[in-house]
Amino acid sequence: MPTLTYQARRGELHEYFDRTAMRAWERLTSDAPVSGIRATVRAGRDAMRGTLLSWLPADLQGLRLLDAGCGTGALAIEAAQRGADVVAVDIAPALVQLARNRAAAAGVAERIVFGEGDMLDPAHGRFDHVVAMDSLIHYRPEDTVRVLAGLAARTTRSMLFTFAPRTPLLAAMHAAGRFFPRGDRAPSIVPVAEAGLRRLIAGEPAMEGWAPGRDRRIASGFYTSHALELVRR
Repeated sequence: MPTLTYQARRGELHEYFDRTAMRAWERLTSDAPVSGIRATVRAGRDAMRGTLLSWLPADLQGLRLLDAGCGTGALAIEAAQRGADVVAVDIAPALVQLARNRAAAAGVAERIVFGEGDMLDPAHGRFDHVVAMDSLIHYRPEDTVRVLAGLAARTTRSMLFTFAPRTPLLAAMHAAGRFFPRGDRAPSIVPVAEAGLRRLIAGEPAMEGWAPGRDRRIASGFYTSHALELVRR
């Protein structure tokens, strides 16, 4: 069951991504020129998206995929181009509308059902695969595992997600962010120790029957994220 912390964090994310950061994300996820720092983030995100897509079947015809936290829709569009029937959900309506527009421009709008709100809503149905790219990095590890447990019951093949690995740089950035005025803060990324996260997953009763698969860490300038594959045994 989602915790109060999870619900409170969702509120912060909605405010930030739907209003404060909308234009920045629109530019970052396009081919428009960006600053050197943002270029490293763009390159890292492109590499991570490519990694997650490579862990899915090359032919996704007949398979149903949840893009949990779809943002501006890049992963959902590529999965749809490979034949998947995609449900793409994000908490920020403005990002979802941008994703809809981009899917239409790519000619795959009919293969993607976009939704606004909670990725855990049972109304989204059942899936063969779930991908949550950088959408769980703002949550405590306990909440991340609860989200995965909630999705596991409705997923038949694999769940791919990313977390922010606990590194000295990320820990320092996380600590420094507390000194900014609350109104100026983006929702903080929560650095997570990989070994501890794996223990939480292994100890979660709802995750019985699931096992860790491939993993990969991508570090590109100011972007650091770690991907983990969970597969149903």
